[in-house]
Amino acid sequence: MNQRQLFLNHVGQTSEAPLALEIVKASGSKMWDVNGKEYIDLIAGISVCNVGHRHPKVIEAIKHQLDAYMHIMVYGELVENPQVAYAKKLTDHLPATLNAVFYTASGSEATEGAMKLAKRFTGRTQIAAFKNSYHGSTQGALSIMGDEYWRNAFRPLLPDILQLNYNSSDDLLLITERTACVVAETVQSEAGVLVPDAVWIKALRDRCTQTGTLLVLDEIQCGFGRNGSLWAFEQFGIVPDILLLGKALGGGMPLGAFVADKKMMDTLSYNPVLGHINTFGGHPVSCAAGLAAFNVLLDEQLIEQVHSKEKLFLSLLQHAQIKAVRSCGLMIAVEFDSFETNKKLIDAVIEKGVFTDWFLFASNCMRMVPPLIITTDEIEAACSVILEVLDAR
Repeated sequence: MNQRQLFLNHVGQTSEAPLALEIVKASGSKMWDVNGKEYIDLIAGISVCNVGHRHPKVIEAIKHQLDAYMHIMVYGELVENPQVAYAKKLTDHLPATLNAVFYTASGSEATEGAMKLAKRFTGRTQIAAFKNSYHGSTQGALSIMGDEYWRNAFRPLLPDILQLNYNSSDDLLLITERTACVVAETVQSEAGVLVPDAVWIKALRDRCTQTGTLLVLDEIQCGFGRNGSLWAFEQFGIVPDILLLGKALGGGMPLGAFVADKKMMDTLSYNPVLGHINTFGGHPVSCAAGLAAFNVLLDEQLIEQVHSKEKLFLSLLQHAQIKAVRSCGLMIAVEFDSFETNKKLIDAVIEKGVFTDWFLFASNCMRMVPPLIITTDEIEAACSVILEVLDAR
């Protein structure tokens, strides 16, 4: 029995038709399968590998930490240098009110923690989120997911959830003194890269302030330079009360976090004590990898290259069969007429050595969220394959 069949038989599946490529190596913006076939990676593990696969400085940091210790205690009890160093580095590059980092093992867990923090701090119960939003698939995160198709099979979910329309000014009036928090993706990714109207997102911030509602911005996908600035919210002149981080946070290792003001965060430590706990949050090896990747992001000035690479993608992705291209930095959605068309194209370009996928709430759109280190030659080669496949239809 080969590895693919063992994978299908013994590894829990998320769909009836996984891609099931057997990848044996990845480096930079490329991956190789068991047969030695090379792929240009246009999805970076879904916005995880912003500094590329196996960056030498990330590997070095992991090896150094392995020589010291791995897991030694549940989160929050011991002073672990990788956690402290990374939290200090992150908060040095965030607004002053985002000064305390609570680590988790994933972005979904960060969402769960932030929801609890908002209810604990405000004493309120209602949580608002947006249609076509994605914040994870755990019980609480699923409760605020923006599509009933994905929620319905798992009801009953959390009560007192309010679903709003993204970019709708009228819906902001539904945020009241009953609302503990509003959870929003700064840029909606799984909806097919929907960028907020600048006036609207400032109005959202103002409405939250007026009603004493906490604004939780989810930058699990769009943080760490993905949208052309270190944090996407910087482009809109607002600051959240709680920030969600994940994916690229760990530099390729599992890591999540929610960030808030220390006075707010401290409310999780009493009445009850241990108000939010986890075992593997802030794993020292993940924090070491994440800090190394963060330093690479800044030291190699990768964010400064994002917009020029975005423009190159946009200049090349022009074809009669492409209905639209939406982008915000190196988060790009290429829209086709249907999921059926898109899926055939995805399968064909993967066969020709370009690795891509579709969006959860925009299945007719091809996902392009490559490592930020992707070169112009790799962009041109990948787009050439896509256009070649389109021409052959």
